[in-house]
Amino acid sequence: MDFLKSAVASAMASGPPFPYTYGDKVDIDESIWTLHNGTKREDGSNCSIFSFDIPANKSLLPLAKNALKKLRTLRHPGVLKVHDTVETETKLLIATERVVPLRWHIRRKSLSPETIKWGLHGIARTIKFINGDASSIHGSLKVGSIYTSESGEWKLGGFEVLSSIKDDESVIYTYGSLVPDSPRYSPPEVAQNGWEVIKKHPQTAVDAFDFGILVFEVFNGEYHGTDQAGQTKNVPPSMQSSYRRLCNNNPKARISVGNFLDQGVRTGSFFDNSLIKLTEGIDNLGVKTPEEREEFLSDLDQLSDDFPEDFFKLKVLPELIKSVEYGGGGPKALNVIFKIATKMSNEDFESKITPFVVRAFSNPDRALRVCLLDNLHLMIDRIPQKIVNDKIFPQLVTGFTDVAPVVREQTLKSVLVIVPKLSDRTINGDLLKQLAKTANDEQPGIRTNTTICLGKISKHLGSSTRSKVLTAAFSRSLRDPFVPARNAALMALGATVEHFSDEDCAGKILPVVCPLLMDKDKLVRDSANRTVDTYLVRIRKAASEIPDTTTTAPQPSISGIASPNVTQGEVAGWTGWAISSFTNKLSASAGSMQATNGNLVSPQPSPALDPRKSGGANTPLTASRVTSPNPTTVARAFFPPEEPQDDGGDGWGDMADDDDDGFSEKPSSSAGQKNSTPTVAAAPFDDGGEPDFASWLEQRAKGPAKSKPLPKGLAKSTTATGAKKTVTKPVSKPAAKPLAAKKINMAPKASADDDEGWGDGTSETMAQGAIKMSTKAAATKVAHSKKQASKITKPKQRSKGNPDKVHRKFTSGMTARTEALLGERAGHLELIGQGKKGKKVAKAGGSKRFG
Repeated sequence: MDFLKSAVASAMASGPPFPYTYGDKVDIDESIWTLHNGTKREDGSNCSIFSFDIPANKSLLPLAKNALKKLRTLRHPGVLKVHDTVETETKLLIATERVVPLRWHIRRKSLSPETIKWGLHGIARTIKFINGDASSIHGSLKVGSIYTSESGEWKLGGFEVLSSIKDDESVIYTYGSLVPDSPRYSPPEVAQNGWEVIKKHPQTAVDAFDFGILVFEVFNGEYHGTDQAGQTKNVPPSMQSSYRRLCNNNPKARISVGNFLDQGVRTGSFFDNSLIKLTEGIDNLGVKTPEEREEFLSDLDQLSDDFPEDFFKLKVLPELIKSVEYGGGGPKALNVIFKIATKMSNEDFESKITPFVVRAFSNPDRALRVCLLDNLHLMIDRIPQKIVNDKIFPQLVTGFTDVAPVVREQTLKSVLVIVPKLSDRTINGDLLKQLAKTANDEQPGIRTNTTICLGKISKHLGSSTRSKVLTAAFSRSLRDPFVPARNAALMALGATVEHFSDEDCAGKILPVVCPLLMDKDKLVRDSANRTVDTYLVRIRKAASEIPDTTTTAPQPSISGIASPNVTQGEVAGWTGWAISSFTNKLSASAGSMQATNGNLVSPQPSPALDPRKSGGANTPLTASRVTSPNPTTVARAFFPPEEPQDDGGDGWGDMADDDDDGFSEKPSSSAGQKNSTPTVAAAPFDDGGEPDFASWLEQRAKGPAKSKPLPKGLAKSTTATGAKKTVTKPVSKPAAKPLAAKKINMAPKASADDDEGWGDGTSETMAQGAIKMSTKAAATKVAHSKKQASKITKPKQRSKGNPDKVHRKFTSGMTARTEALLGERAGHLELIGQGKKGKKVAKAGGSKRFG
């Protein structure tokens, strides 16, 4: 039974649960309350906890209960905001907004005169409300009764003796003298006659005198007694006159705090400043007209840095955010928000500004979007990367396609600010797609800014696509008709040279930059020169590091060919890049050309045209190994003599063309040259389908039986004129090699050079040699062939029959075919000198007969 009684008593003593947690104790002036910092258990929000220990201060309990009652019932912006109260048998607890004593700031002298005026203005308004609308007397107004909130506003407390004048049994009459420091702050009439005397004087007299002491104390720091009341030391001159009237010893001559406030808010008076106007205007911002709102926000944007940051953060900022989102605050309000945000801590910024920015980017107001983009650099570093990439950027990209050019341009400029916060996938995907659109924008300024933007964000692009993207974008800008766009492309190329490979610099960048060296605009020409110089330095440096691996292929020594009297250095000079394409095509032509001394060169064997017998040495790729004719003759045949002149770099692609033609292959092996003589390293070349009579004669000269000397100009210089006897041996497969002529395909090839034959330039020379030869060649070779056929040994019998009959058939068939072949060849050579038409007819005839 005793246990139950104790449990009930304990429950009654503890009272209802207090949903706040105590924190650190806060030092305050002499007071009946103990102040602690606290937090609300539900959400962790900050608060302050005033606690009164009943057993320890039982005589002061009426004061504590009066304060608790008045704080619950009296509501005003200048009064401490109460969250919750709890009464038990041992404690009185009051949970309020988080505050600190004003005494802290006074002792540290951390308040500017403008801030003090702003604070006094707030307390004056509160006292005016208490004395007027509430018909009450505060009775304990002093620095110790005032606190500052987290927003920096001054909040009035100390309601221990706050009493209504209509109540004859008010606490102030009975317990006024129990308030700590009451003698020091009491008016002269109360000090002399007690608190009952206030019934005989104006109800505002006590609070007016205490407010005067408060003015002196906040400007000077300490107040020691009534002898300091009315002193004007450190009090602003504009306030001194009204301040003295507050401290008048005659209670009936004192002005009320309400009158003091009215005098101060007059134009040019001590309460006429921007911070006080801000306080009055911020509360009703939502109901102001557009003109009033515009004027108010303009003043707000010009506020100096002396004003309390906490007030802007916790009082002004929430109102401005509501105005932007719901009340039409517009860009001006947004500018003030960003100005306040720069002074906020990272925690406050993340909790208050970041969510607002995300919401603001979804607002369709174009003016608001432009303002957001302009101020993005002030806050982007403090917004987490994930929020920028996932929430802000998807809203931001809609500005790239907006119909208003100013929105597109500002969106483009904001890329430089936001790109460090974007992921690689976003940059190389969505962002580049949008920049590709602005690169083709109808506004030339947007196209120019796109080029500049790409140059500045190039380091953020993916290494695998960076060179390709920049090359394509800058090449397009170089062709832009807008002069600043071309100039921007050149400057961007100069700034991003390190992102291109050496090969790209030489093969892709310079070819598109060089035409701008002749641009009509001098600005572009100057930029082009600087860009070209930059890339040439890079290319020359890279080229100097390439090892010298180029070697000259050994030239074959052909017996009987008159070598031009030219040194190696002269050959290199003649065979430079300017005629490289010409010499390559010339070396692919059929036949031999006359030397510079007028003598005919020895005929060279023509290539085997049958694909089945063409080896590695007989491919067109080996044509480049033929000893080139005298460069002087070649040049004169194709280029008439004239003054040297610069070709303007028109032939820059010739070397690349030669590579494509496949003429730079390595020499083929000697496996396909089994039948060549040891002293002749003949390199067959493509004759373009032209019948080569001289080559056929030389092949016949290499047969087992030596013929009579050929006419002058057709035989090798080293060939003996006399014919040796042929040793008669049984006919074998090698002995039948003269029959290989049957397999020669003399049909003209379908080549691009057929219409422009190499012989056109030397038709006169070749015609002379061919005509001299045509008369003797037929008769001489017919006789030679008959003699050769008569000496051929009887072939080996492979079948039954008369051997003599077989021999006669073979020799007669050989003789008849030889005669027909020589006749056709002679007829063909007679037509060479008649020009292109005759040559084509001969080609057609040869194709028909020997194809």
